[in-house]
Amino acid sequence: MKIVLRIIMMLLSIALGAIFIYSGWSKLDPVIETFEFTFVDLGIGNWYTAPIIARLLIGFEFLIGFLLIINYDLRKFTLPLTIGLLIFFSIYLAFQIMINGNDSNCGCFGERLYMTPAKAILKNAIMIVAALPIYFFWHGWKVKLNKLFISFFGVTAIVVPFILNAVNFSYSSNNLGEEVNYPLEMDLLYKPEDTSKVQIPKKELRTGKHVMAFLSLTCAHCRIAGKKFRLIYKNDPQLPIYFILNGDKENLAPFYLDTKCDDIPASFALGKTFVNLAGTHLPQIYYIDNGVVVKKLDYFELNQYNIEEWVAGKGVK
Repeated sequence: MKIVLRIIMMLLSIALGAIFIYSGWSKLDPVIETFEFTFVDLGIGNWYTAPIIARLLIGFEFLIGFLLIINYDLRKFTLPLTIGLLIFFSIYLAFQIMINGNDSNCGCFGERLYMTPAKAILKNAIMIVAALPIYFFWHGWKVKLNKLFISFFGVTAIVVPFILNAVNFSYSSNNLGEEVNYPLEMDLLYKPEDTSKVQIPKKELRTGKHVMAFLSLTCAHCRIAGKKFRLIYKNDPQLPIYFILNGDKENLAPFYLDTKCDDIPASFALGKTFVNLAGTHLPQIYYIDNGVVVKKLDYFELNQYNIEEWVAGKGVK
């Protein structure tokens, strides 16, 4: 009977470890940016430190997952570490509910599995409950040279996220060509041929400096850009950001539910007008100065501090 119980506890530990490994992997691939944004949103990090914090936490998840799978020193080391991390994530999720509500994706499984913060807290509670019988009925395995073992796999787990998805603070543009300093055809927006397809912008974009983002409501990368813009606008609501949106209006509510960027001024442009202004590579983001495109960038390059300096007249970066 003891052998059967031990096998059950071993399998339960492996299952918990697999969840940790998958959780870390799903945050890392295909996009890690949404996980990074949460630390900026909570004020835990800024635009430069958040990518590092995100990868360190993912590495920590990998380490715990691996230790659970091999059933390493469960009672004295791995399970206290596991329960501690689950409690930490639950506190973080509670803050997320307080700040953003319970409607958005918590990011616990990245963009691969949509889960609200409340459901994620419940998931963490279930995992903690599952860890308790392992703690009481199975000690796990020990190895010689424990400190050396933990040091090696700890460093390996922490380094892996930085290798698989390296931090890059100097992204190069990947949009339509590098042509700049040309006038954008603003008449397509302000004097549209078909007003049923083009909504005249709510702001005057033909004069002054503006950051215009062309986003599709169903584009996954556009949603990531929307989330990043939301944080930038939250940190500095005076910045002249404007969205030109494309897509069926029935998709607007899900877009805003996911991105929480509905306080940023926006209007619709459909069909040829949108393509003529933005091209086919989305999201498309322009710095506009008196109707002239002075810089093109994608959401990777989008940087709050650079926008603030450009608006203040310190040049384009």
